[in-house]
Amino acid sequence: MPTFSQKLRSMLTNILILTFSTLALAYLGLMLFAYVMADKMIFPYSGSTYQDSPEIKKLPTSDKNQVSTLYLPVEGSQHLLLYSHGNGEDLGDILAHLEIFQSRGLSVLAYDYPGYGTSTGRASEASVFAAADAVYQYATQKLGYAPEQITLYGRSLGSGPSCWLAERYPVRSLILDGAFSSTFRVITHIRILPWDRFNNLSRWSSISCPVLILHGTEDMTVPLAHAKQNAQAVRGEVTTVWVEDAGHNNLIEQLGSTYWDTVLPFAGKAL
Repeated sequence: MPTFSQKLRSMLTNILILTFSTLALAYLGLMLFAYVMADKMIFPYSGSTYQDSPEIKKLPTSDKNQVSTLYLPVEGSQHLLLYSHGNGEDLGDILAHLEIFQSRGLSVLAYDYPGYGTSTGRASEASVFAAADAVYQYATQKLGYAPEQITLYGRSLGSGPSCWLAERYPVRSLILDGAFSSTFRVITHIRILPWDRFNNLSRWSSISCPVLILHGTEDMTVPLAHAKQNAQAVRGEVTTVWVEDAGHNNLIEQLGSTYWDTVLPFAGKAL
């Protein structure tokens, strides 16, 4: 007949097995949820704000999509801003902002992710990278910009493809505006799953160009901790600008003229 200590040991063992089984099932459920829902949460896009026109050029990607691009050149400009926008906007939404860069003497090339604007396909991490790659190749091979003339600008989600390009290709510099360390960490804060989406933090060891990081101190969408984590991981030259009282979508308004005084020279445009 089992002794009291044996019964207690058996009971504790069963509790431990039940606890670990519950945790394992919860973890598997979390992985399944992330796998199924990640793209829907990362790409909450509601439809195009513009129509195709002669100014919109389609570029074929390696995964058979056609991405819409907009090139705003400045005669005599020796520098190009390759702009990757946020996850809830398209070329129509950001046109006015791009035109300000152009009016201040900086040529701009922007694009829509697959499934955004009039681009074909469906947005995913892989398809966004393929789109960014096609745009970089177009800038260097068709428009004739040398790598040292190209500054990558990543706004929020756009930090993902911008960091991906900077890891793979030579560029003049990289500007991050409201960037995350990874998309999953926006929710979990620390790494929980064995995989991630747009893991900027993992790329810094291979990025050698100068980096400018702009972030609002009151950003509730992508907390400032992400910007600080990115800044600490940069191996080379990094400049940080923490914008007091700015959130995720009003950084430029809060920073005012200092935004242009900082960004334009960093992209190669003399004031």
